[in-house]
Amino acid sequence: MTGSNANNVDDGRRLFLQLAAGALGAAQLGPMSPAAGARAPRSPIALKQVKAGVLDVAYAEAGPPNGLPVILLHGWPYDIHAFEKVAPIVAAQGHRVIIPYLRGFGRTRFLSAETMRNGQPAALASDVIELMDALSIERAVIGGFDWGARTADIVAALWPHRVKALVAVSGYLIGSQAAGAQPLPPQAEYQWWYQYYFATERGRLGYEKNRHDFNKLIWKLASPQWKFDDATYERSAASFESPDHVAIVIHNYRWRLGVAAGEAKYDAIEQELANAPTISVPTITMEGDANGAPHPPPDAYRAKFTGKYEHRTITGGVGHNLPQEAPREFAQAVIDAA
Repeated sequence: MTGSNANNVDDGRRLFLQLAAGALGAAQLGPMSPAAGARAPRSPIALKQVKAGVLDVAYAEAGPPNGLPVILLHGWPYDIHAFEKVAPIVAAQGHRVIIPYLRGFGRTRFLSAETMRNGQPAALASDVIELMDALSIERAVIGGFDWGARTADIVAALWPHRVKALVAVSGYLIGSQAAGAQPLPPQAEYQWWYQYYFATERGRLGYEKNRHDFNKLIWKLASPQWKFDDATYERSAASFESPDHVAIVIHNYRWRLGVAAGEAKYDAIEQELANAPTISVPTITMEGDANGAPHPPPDAYRAKFTGKYEHRTITGGVGHNLPQEAPREFAQAVIDAA
């Protein structure tokens, strides 16, 4: 990276915090409960809130308000802090960077207690379209990893007119209940141990009781060479104390196994996704060379991207949380895609 793209990462993080504190001017991102407060230091990142669809979405924003919009989507079990070093690099290029908490994370809340706590992929993708509508964003570059990459893939596949370009860690992650019903090779099934755990009532209770330590274990398994410190984890762990978090996570994995129903209003979307639609928007896919989470090899999904396309493998022991482990490289991909 050269010029302003090569900003020192520590300087970048400070810039993001300054941008957040000065430009966002809303509720502070802090502990969700006394239990979380005992563990998690208060973060200096401020948030905006906007009502979008069935949600009151909390999001961080950086960069000029009239810049090309860039929406960055986190996964499970992560949160917006995954992009705290990415955002200032991208914003320095004149882009408007928006980083929302997904449903069930942080201060994003459902507007009604009656709304189903639905974690199915079609619902998460619809949330992005609702957010764009609420913020009067016609088109955006969308990037993400884990749940965020799957969500970004779906938006790019089904609403290509809303996506200028796509950056997706682990490439093509669109699936369906029918595809999820097919058995995998033993090693692949072994990697999905937590999906089967969540399918049981014991798993739901265990996750509710132990989500802090459970998710820290997932971080370690998914990124075996990433030496994150406790403070880094605790900043994200506060977001798992959302009152909707457990319900959304459990439903997501149960739906994918076909042991929980979704909502009828998403049936048409799911029917389209079951056909594994191609993605025509310009795309950069990425993978870390030490990703310990289940992920397809790049050659398995190359044909799903029919537009301008590039794949980048990031070396040096980079795991599943690629934006936080390799922020320069992720930011550069977003800039190049834009």
